[in-house]
Amino acid sequence: MSTPNATSSDDVLDGQGALVTGGGSGIGLAVARRLKADGAVVTICGRSKERLEAAVDELGGGVNTVVADVTVEDDVIAAVSAAAEAPLGLRMAVANAGGSSHMAPLVVTGLDDFKATVDVNIVGTFLTIKHAAPHLVRNGGGSIVAVSSIAAAVSHPYLGAYAVGKAGIDMLVKIAADELGRSNVRVNAVRPGLVDTELVAGIFATEDVLDSYLTQTPLGRAGAPDEIAELIRFLAGPESAWITGQAIGIDGGHSLRRGPDYTPFAEPVYGAEALRGIPPSPS
Repeated sequence: MSTPNATSSDDVLDGQGALVTGGGSGIGLAVARRLKADGAVVTICGRSKERLEAAVDELGGGVNTVVADVTVEDDVIAAVSAAAEAPLGLRMAVANAGGSSHMAPLVVTGLDDFKATVDVNIVGTFLTIKHAAPHLVRNGGGSIVAVSSIAAAVSHPYLGAYAVGKAGIDMLVKIAADELGRSNVRVNAVRPGLVDTELVAGIFATEDVLDSYLTQTPLGRAGAPDEIAELIRFLAGPESAWITGQAIGIDGGHSLRRGPDYTPFAEPVYGAEALRGIPPSPS
């Protein structure tokens, strides 16, 4: 029986285009570094021109940049088009842009805040898949990897919009994998746990919250961006030719237990009553 995408360990990604959204820092930057190391022609995008330029300097050049907001369709089209100019065309897309701009109990979460968090995660991933997939199909196949989170599978109180956004990514991945498999395009997600990046500096600076992570993590430590990048590199490349439609946890075992306790963050801001589900009375 043939295995059309099988590869030897010597194969690299020379000349293959790769798009990494949110590639200016953290996990996205680590992914760009890892793909570049194996010869991919990497394009990173993000909302901050200055951050993208700093990322290129850190990577030693050789990476293309596009200023783009992944919730704006024309921006995503431009980023995908730039990545598709690689010698072998676009073969990999990593939908990494996401996150949350706020933390609050559901009963005091503003509608605009909820929508913004859902949009950057679900809409951003949707648009990346929508516009990258046709290039991959025309090039004979390829891989899309979305960055989800342990929050997609384990309750994270006071991060409701973020958890919903990441759970939505997981379902998008399943649908896309089902639709695109006939064209040899694979779609998977990774679910990182706590990873040491600047976006979660507040967690590392707050002992009670950090302990709520580490005591529930069998391996007893946070992850590093490079560790997440290794899994994404595997899923992006031909080594994972028979894997699609999966959301793979990479969290030190944290998802075996319970989610983190953000009470030390939320209670001083919103009060104990809001955490019980009682919003403050209108003034």
